[in-house]
Formats: sequence, structure tokens, C-alpha cells
Amino acid sequence: MNDASTQGANDWRSGKGHRDENFPVASFLIHPRHRDAILSFYNFVRTADDIADHATLSAPEKLALLDRLEAGLNGANADDAVAVRLRAALAVRGLSPKHAQDLIAAFKLDVTKLRYRDWDDLIAYCSLSAMPVGRFVCDVHGESHAVWPANDALCAALQIINHLQDCKEDYVNLDRVYIPQDALALSGSAVEALGEARSTPELLDCLHALAARTERLLSESDGFAAMINDTRLALEVAVINTLAHRLTRLLQTRDPLNEPVHLRPPAVAGLTLAGILRGVSRRFSRRFFAAAHKPRGA
Repeated sequence: MNDASTQGANDWRSGKGHRDENFPVASFLIHPRHRDAILSFYNFVRTADDIADHATLSAPEKLALLDRLEAGLNGANADDAVAVRLRAALAVRGLSPKHAQDLIAAFKLDVTKLRYRDWDDLIAYCSLSAMPVGRFVCDVHGESHAVWPANDALCAALQIINHLQDCKEDYVNLDRVYIPQDALALSGSAVEALGEARSTPELLDCLHALAARTERLLSESDGFAAMINDTRLALEVAVINTLAHRLTRLLQTRDPLNEPVHLRPPAVAGLTLAGILRGVSRRFSRRFFAAAHKPRGA
């Protein structure tokens, strides 16, 4: 067995970087003054996620490494560069480590909790695994906490999209199932069907219904970009929302067990442009409306 305690957390990285994610992370739309903080957060979180998903580490080793990362974030050690770097970035901006701590809690759940009872149980997981990511980005930009409900809907939807895309891999490789147990039971499907070459009709009905529910959740974030003060962040959110809607629609028609449900670069480029144009249009409309209704003399 590997002696995980003698190795740095970075030794357990998968090699995946921020440009490999489904959705933009600190893209060109984000102002350079914010990118370092966001990427420091991303690298800390990506490291913790890779530890939780590692194929050869035992559960106790994973939990010990996650504890060590959290201790580094809190200043109790300097063992892992990603924790030291994020701690410094938070200190410069006077930000709390709470969002990163919530994500560590989610990754510990990934190690210890392999099944989810129902939709509410899954959303409770997303409140630790997804919502804090967007909240951190909003905090870096100085946005009001009033945007958090829309952020939470977007981030939870993104997380569930990933769960649906990767449902076979999660089950086969990690025995981890995010598809709610009550949804599987209602469709008449068994969890073992996730390991087959293609979905049974019952499982496909279940997955499509969850994709449709995720689309409705995502729609709760459609006004998010217009609520954001920072124009560049607003455009990034508009792009992410546009990409997510495309994926939820694909997931309502395809079988993720044997069909691609990831967007190819040309589609990403086209949807990115569409998202930017939509974001600009909505911001212009908001400003025009505000100017038209501004009290005289104000």
C-alpha cells in the first residue's frame, strides 16, 4: 500500500486542469486581477477532488489527506502548496475559508457516502460540493449575497449535469451513485443497470426525468447574469448558463451510458458567443429600463 502520508497532495492529482472542465473556469472573460484567486481556489479543490476519486488510495488514506489539506488551509501546517497558496490568496482579500471547507466536507462525503436517498438528499450534497464554488467567485468579485439563490441553482444544476454524464463511470469505477434511489425505484430500475453497455428503457426514463428536473432547476438561474454588477463575471455566468441548458437538453434525449453527452469544441465556441451576446443584450436592456424609470432630478 502507498504511504500517502509521506507524499504531497499534488502527487495524487489526475492531471486534469481548469481548461479540461465542462464549464469555464476563470476564462478570458474574467478580469486578470481576479484570476489568481479563482485559480488558487480551483487548484485546491481539484486536488481534493482527485484525492477523493483516486483509484488506489484507501478510504482512510483519502480522509487523512483531505484532513491534511484542510489543516493547511487553516494554517496548521505547510505541507501542501495548494493549501498554502489558497490561504495566502484568502488573506490578501480578507476572505473566509468557509467555501473551501465546505468543499472538503463534500469530498469526505464522496469517500464515505455512496448512495443518495432522494432529490433533496442530492441537493444537500450539492450545497457542499457545488454551491460554494460560485459563492466564492461572487465573493472575489465583491458581489452581494442577494445573488446566492440564483448562484446556488446554477451550481447545483452544473453538478447534477456532471453526475448524469458520468453516472456509469462513477458506478463502475467508484461504486458511487448520485442517481437518487427513489428515482431509480420509481422507474423500476436497479442500480446495477448503470454498469451495462446501454440503458434499459426503465433506466433511460429515470435519467431523462432527472435531466428534465435539472433543466427546471437551471431555469431558476436564468436571471443570475443580469443580477451581477461586474460585467465580465456576468458574461461568464451567461456563457455557463447557455452551455448548461444545451447539456440538459442533450441529456433529455441521449443515453449517457453509450452516447456522447459532452460538447465538442466547435459547439462550445458557438454557445460561448451566443452566451456573450445574450448576456450583453440583457445587461443593455436592464440599464435601459433602469434609466427610463429613474426619477427626474435623481
